[in-house]
Amino acid sequence: MVKLWEAAWEEFIPFLAWDVEIRKIICTTNAIESLNARYRRAVRARGHFPNDTAALKCLYLVTRSLDPTGKGRKRWINRWKPALNAFAIRFPGRLDPAEDN
Repeated sequence: MVKLWEAAWEEFIPFLAWDVEIRKIICTTNAIESLNARYRRAVRARGHFPNDTAALKCLYLVTRSLDPTGKGRKRWINRWKPALNAFAIRFPGRLDPAEDN
């Protein structure tokens, strides 16, 4: 284990330079992997698409089915707000202020 850490230390150090809020988001891959798995399952079930628009519509419908009531946006904002604030401080002018609709 020590050899593994020593071998990867130079690649790991830049990760520590990020703010804690950003590191939490970088390490959160379960949601992304789950979404990718659902996309793959939907595409595999369909088999083929006549055009790009049909494929995008399928992926859109899969995404919408994850939050049919539309209430997930508030939870998403609460989870990402600290990271978005940290990104806005670290990269001024690159992010537009979040708008709550």
